[in-house]
Amino acid sequence: MGKGGFGVVHEGRRLEDGLKVALKYVTKTKNMECIFTPDHPAPLPKEIALTILANKGPHVPQIIRLLDWTDHPDHFVMVLECPSPCENLVEFIRRHGGSLDEDTARQIVWQVAHAANVCCLRGVLHRDVKLDNLLINRETSEVKLIDFGCGDILRRSPYRSYHGTVAYSPPEYHRRGKYYGRPATVWSLGIVMFALLCGHFPSDFDLFLLQYKRFCKPGMSKECCHLLRALLYEKPSRRLGLGQITSHNWFKAPNSVVASSEVPVKAQARASTKGHLNPEVSVMATWFEILQSSAKDTAVRIEVFSRKKHIE
Repeated sequence: MGKGGFGVVHEGRRLEDGLKVALKYVTKTKNMECIFTPDHPAPLPKEIALTILANKGPHVPQIIRLLDWTDHPDHFVMVLECPSPCENLVEFIRRHGGSLDEDTARQIVWQVAHAANVCCLRGVLHRDVKLDNLLINRETSEVKLIDFGCGDILRRSPYRSYHGTVAYSPPEYHRRGKYYGRPATVWSLGIVMFALLCGHFPSDFDLFLLQYKRFCKPGMSKECCHLLRALLYEKPSRRLGLGQITSHNWFKAPNSVVASSEVPVKAQARASTKGHLNPEVSVMATWFEILQSSAKDTAVRIEVFSRKKHIE
């Protein structure tokens, strides 16, 4: 079913009842981290412990369940639920033409935000919320967050290493070498939402436009633009709280659509070139706005505009 640096995943059947399961074989390493959990006297491999903790409490369908696990000298095997028929969101987007409409994206984003928030409430930082780690049932549209291999115990102090996927990493980590768990999770949710709606990761210029309320895909609702901006603020302190996301107005349909005449010229230029920015129109319009702002605000905008963090 899948292969990576961790090992390999196979499809299987549970002997006692024939239940379809996923068997994840993880190779042990010398520096493999183990942690204690309340119900286990001996430390467990971190991925197993985090998956158990994330499922502690009332069942949340959006979080993958660990059914069992076995220990072996050079590897361990995780027996996980295997939703069917399903695919990850990369495949789902591709099958839907490269991007999703708002109604479809709304259903997905709510579930992902809910799963990520529950994990944090249970003391687990997933740290790799991305399209590849989100499975969607093709019949029910139920989404599941999988793979806690890059995760950690949620703590109040900052993290100084990032083990997730670079394209989803928060800007504060690249600038200051540290980040906090919840705001970083909010950022990764913003990247997921942007990719679902636009079919690509946000460029530096997309992020610049979002910061200053100038980004909007033609036909996108005002509430959708507002949520995207709230998730992808450069400053972690300005981002929407993780627990507040599912209460945002975007999830309260119907939403008002931005008329084409309201879409900024920069966004129209971007749309007309099928995803490729028209540098002359965009840059001229942007610098015109900058020159109109105060000296202090101009300095901030120039700093953001000149960032060199190209993530693909």
